[in-house]
Amino acid sequence: MEQNFEVVYDFANLYAAYRATRKGKRWKDAVAKVELNTLEAITVLQAELRDGLYKPGNYHEFYVFEPKRRLIQTNSVKDKIVQHAFCDNILYPVLSRPFILDNYGSQVGKGTHFGLDRLRDFMREYYRKHGSADGWVLKADVRHYFASIRHDILKRDVNKLLTDPRSRALSDAIIDSTPGNVGIPIGNQSSQVYALLYLNELDHYVKEVLRMRYYGRYMDDFYIICESKEALREAWRKVEQLLAPRGLELNQKTQIFPLRNGLDFLGFHTYLTDTGKVIRKVRRSSKDRMRRKLRKYAVMYENGAMTRKQIEESYQSWRSHASHGQCRELITKYDAVCASIFERSVKSNHAAENQRPTRKGESAGHKD
Repeated sequence: MEQNFEVVYDFANLYAAYRATRKGKRWKDAVAKVELNTLEAITVLQAELRDGLYKPGNYHEFYVFEPKRRLIQTNSVKDKIVQHAFCDNILYPVLSRPFILDNYGSQVGKGTHFGLDRLRDFMREYYRKHGSADGWVLKADVRHYFASIRHDILKRDVNKLLTDPRSRALSDAIIDSTPGNVGIPIGNQSSQVYALLYLNELDHYVKEVLRMRYYGRYMDDFYIICESKEALREAWRKVEQLLAPRGLELNQKTQIFPLRNGLDFLGFHTYLTDTGKVIRKVRRSSKDRMRRKLRKYAVMYENGAMTRKQIEESYQSWRSHASHGQCRELITKYDAVCASIFERSVKSNHAAENQRPTRKGESAGHKD
């Protein structure tokens, strides 16, 4: 049974949501302002939610360019607190109930590495069943996914699962907080949950109607492995028919290719060998992106714009990800590149010290 809406404006839950919101952001002005009057701000927000007076505010917009150009819309600290309280206590627990196992994105106990391990297990199972790596892959993603989600259909899907009228009203207000009738903000916590649900119909259709066992999805990125190329062509056609009424279409890069070629999924290129071994390597784009970052970090460190700790934390995040593949040589190589950033800085400091102008009557390297 769904929890009552009271859990959203429970003071303890709102305070926990505030703490989650400020994590890693205490230096930001907006967070600092709330921190000056935390209890008062949460009390006011509690009353707004309880009395049905809360309305989502406007968004701050900016672009990110890695791995591709995307518009990010982020909300205020107040709205982030509400979304944490709502998503953590009602939205995610309720909307995730009908999710299939092979819907991997932004879920407790799942995520990137869970999805990679499921792909590995599917490939191993396929080899045991067919005795070879002969087969086909349909690899697809949805074009402009978040920007194409229809508000009316999303609200219908959500409200089939939410039963408390106040939960429905808050969800509707969040969905309609962006102008127009299409698109939800990538930066919202709620958008991650909504995006998982919006393709839930596709998940069940592929698994239960098309009977495709070797299927996995991370947000709008999905694959199907099958022994028949013709069956995948038919699946492609039917998937497009299913998505069209929801305002979605597949990216032009969608294709069918031999299983033995391997596939790019969740930052790795995973392939099945003729002996049944599954190999997982970091994608070239991920390697290139990290190399560019390290070059930029070297300049920023030299100029004092980044600390050693910040660089090492960023690199360790990528290194941890890469360690989930057969990437020992690559990691060793990039470890050396990262270490050289600090070695070069030490050498340049020594060189600068040695080139310090001497005073009149003072020999180089000697002080009175």
